[in-house]
Amino acid sequence: MDERPETELISIPATPRASTPEILTPSGQRSPRPPSKEAKSSNAWTPTSFISPRFLSPIGTPMKRVLINMKGYLEEVGHLTKLNPQDAWLPITESRNGNAHYAAFHNLNAGVGFQALVLPVAFAFLGWSWGILSLTIAYFWQLYTLWILVQLHEAVPGKRYNRYVELAQAAFGERLGVWLALFPTVYLSAGTATALILIGGETMKLFFQIVCGPLCTSNPLTTVEWYLVFTSLCIVLSQLPNLNSIAGLSLIGAITAITYSTMVWVLSISQQRPPSISYEPLALPSFTSSVFQVLNALGIVAFAFRGHNLVLEIQATMPSTFKHPAHIPMWKGAKVAYFFIAMCLFPIAIGGFWAYGNLMPSGGILNALYGFHSHDIPRGLLALTFLLVVFNCLSSFQIYSMPVFDSFEAGYTSRTNRPCSIWVRSGFRVFYGFISFFIGVALPFLSSLAGLLGGLTLPVTFAYPCFMWVLIKRPSKYSFNWYFNWILGWLGVAFSLAFSIGGVWSMVNSGLKLKFFKPPN
Repeated sequence: MDERPETELISIPATPRASTPEILTPSGQRSPRPPSKEAKSSNAWTPTSFISPRFLSPIGTPMKRVLINMKGYLEEVGHLTKLNPQDAWLPITESRNGNAHYAAFHNLNAGVGFQALVLPVAFAFLGWSWGILSLTIAYFWQLYTLWILVQLHEAVPGKRYNRYVELAQAAFGERLGVWLALFPTVYLSAGTATALILIGGETMKLFFQIVCGPLCTSNPLTTVEWYLVFTSLCIVLSQLPNLNSIAGLSLIGAITAITYSTMVWVLSISQQRPPSISYEPLALPSFTSSVFQVLNALGIVAFAFRGHNLVLEIQATMPSTFKHPAHIPMWKGAKVAYFFIAMCLFPIAIGGFWAYGNLMPSGGILNALYGFHSHDIPRGLLALTFLLVVFNCLSSFQIYSMPVFDSFEAGYTSRTNRPCSIWVRSGFRVFYGFISFFIGVALPFLSSLAGLLGGLTLPVTFAYPCFMWVLIKRPSKYSFNWYFNWILGWLGVAFSLAFSIGGVWSMVNSGLKLKFFKPPN
C-alpha cells in the first residue's frame, strides 16, 4: 500500500488508461518476486522519489507539471502486468473490453438455471424452517466466497489469475492446485453442458407436444433425436469466438431465466392446491434413511448455487489498471446479478413448496406444474414457459462450455505456438458438442444427480475460496479473519463429503431419480 502523504497523492493528475497484458510465460503461472524489506519501508528510494513536492518547490510551474505527469505515468506503468502472448489467442482472454453490464449478464446466466427448479424437492425433505434457513445460509455464504474470488483476481501486483485453476495453483501449489480444482471445475463445466443437452432436448420434445397437440404426426421424433436437435443448435451458437462475444446470448439467457422462473412459481401458486397436500417433511422407514435424504436435500440446495468456476474467467474479460482495477466493475455487476438470482431462487423454493408440499414430484416444480395443471393452464402460456427454458439452456451451454473451449485451444497453441485457425476452433467445438451428446445418451441419469453434483462440486463454491484467501492474503494468525475463513473452508469440505454420501445413498437405496421435466405417473 502506498504510504506517501495524502497531499502528494492528490497532486497527481489522471493518466491515460492502459490495457492489462499478462506475465510472459506460456503457462501464465509465474508471479513477480515479492518486494524486499527495503521497498516496503516508507523511506525506501523509488525511481520517482526525486519527483516530490519538496524537491519540485524551486522549479517553475510548467516544468513541475511535466515532472508530476511523468511521475504519475511511471507509477501507473509500474503496476501493469507483463504480456503473455498466448492469452491474446484464447477465448477467455482474447477480448478485454468487458464491463459491469457484461459481468451482470454472464453471472446471471451462469447462476440461474434448471438447478433452481428442484429446490422445492429439497424443501419436501427439510420442511419450512430448515429449508428456508439452509437456503439463506447457502446464499450469503456463496456471496461471501464470490467476493473473495473477485478480490483475489489481482491479489499479487503484476499478475492476473484469469482462471480458477490458476488461482488454485497460486494458493495450494502447482501440482496440488491442479488435483484439487481441475476435476470439480471441469465436471461443473462439462457435466453441466451435458445435463443441459438432456434437459433442453426433453423440454423441446414437450414443447412440440404442447404446441401441436392431437395434430402431431404418428411418428414424432424420439427423445434421443430431440437431444441431437438441441446439440446441433448449441454447436451453431458455439461458433462465437470468445467470452465477450456471447454477452448478447448471456443477456438473453438472463432474461429468459428470470421470466420462466417467475412464471413457474406464479402459475403454481395461482392454481388450486392438491387436496391431500401436507407440509410435514417426508417420513422415511428408518432414521438412517431420513438422515441420508436430508443430506441429499442439502446437496440439492448447494447445487442451486453454481457459477463460481466462471467468476475469474468473467473478470478476465475486463481491462484493468492501477487506478481502475477490474474488481470494481466486476463486483458491481455481480451484486446486480445475485440480487436477481435471489429473486428467482427464493420464490421458486418457497412458492413451489407452498403449492405442492410433500406431493412435489422428484423432477421439480416444472414437472409438478405440467403434471397437476396441464389442463388448467392455457396451452400457449405453458408452451411459452417451456420455450423460455429451451432458450435459457442454449445460452447457459455457451458460457459453461467456454472454459472447456479455452482448455482445448490452450493445448493447441502451446504445442504449435500459433493461434487456432477458424477451422481448428470450429472443429474443437463441434467435437465437444457431440462428445457431450454421446455422454448424455450413454449416461442419461446425469440429470438425476442434483444432490450428488452439489456435494462433489461444493468445494469450488464454499470451501476453496476461503482457503485461498488465507493462503494468499495471509491475515494475521489467530485473528478473526484467520479463524473465520479456516472454519468456513473446513465446514465446506465436511459438507461436501456428507452431501456426496447422501446423494449416492439416496440413488442406490431409495431410487430417487431427479428426471427433469417428465410428467409424473
